[in-house]
Amino acid sequence: MLKIGDFSKLSRVSVRMLRHYDDIGLLKPAEIDGFTGYRYYREEQLFIIGRITALKDMGFALADIVRILEIYDDTEKLDNFLLARQEELAALAKQTEYKLMLLDTARKRLRKEQNMSFNVTVKTIPERYAATVHTVIPRYEDEGIAWEMFRECKKLLVPTDPCLAATEFLDKEYKEENVEIIAWMTVKGTYRDTEHVKFKTLPAVKVASCVIKGGYEQMNDAIATIVSWINANGYKVSEPMFNIYHVGPAQTKIPDEYVTEVCFPI
Repeated sequence: MLKIGDFSKLSRVSVRMLRHYDDIGLLKPAEIDGFTGYRYYREEQLFIIGRITALKDMGFALADIVRILEIYDDTEKLDNFLLARQEELAALAKQTEYKLMLLDTARKRLRKEQNMSFNVTVKTIPERYAATVHTVIPRYEDEGIAWEMFRECKKLLVPTDPCLAATEFLDKEYKEENVEIIAWMTVKGTYRDTEHVKFKTLPAVKVASCVIKGGYEQMNDAIATIVSWINANGYKVSEPMFNIYHVGPAQTKIPDEYVTEVCFPI
């Protein structure tokens, strides 16, 4: 039998924490002296405290560890606990990576002292023949799903020069999921519709637009600028906004090289 101090030293867990484990029923002493109140532990309990420490290092809460220890010898149930925690940490890592990317972008913008002003212009986009995909995507960042659908006939398509590729956002409000969009790209010639790709002549449209050079993190500022300009100049938005991707992920893997035109029909 080991006194609590000796057990603490061997297990590398403080006496205070061992007492806490006792209070919550996670690890009870093997014996408590009724006269002195001293706690004693068996040597084999070092294996249990080792499991507890390992599970804590994996991020499990003490309440979860109590449950895990109850089924520790059931390999299948234990593996389910570990798998769930692994998936949770993977999702957290993805979220953290995204936040780090935003912080890195913000710092780069500060270092470069970028001018975030945007020039708004009014123009008419002429009538154009286009391949279109009308679909619902899980979230805004899943827009690539729509462009993948063009693979049905991509080998047959002859793009115009220059080719306009755009996404129109049809929802009347911001949607956290199930976002309705139309993706379109201008093409030469005529084609038959496929399962997802429909060919049509899009009418001319007058727009207030501005061009963003660089990553999509500038999008909110650009949209705010255009909406303010429309209001200040007596115009009204007549149709859903759309983005024209003059240079995008299909052409370059470097976000600083993107060229995006944000358009509001007026």
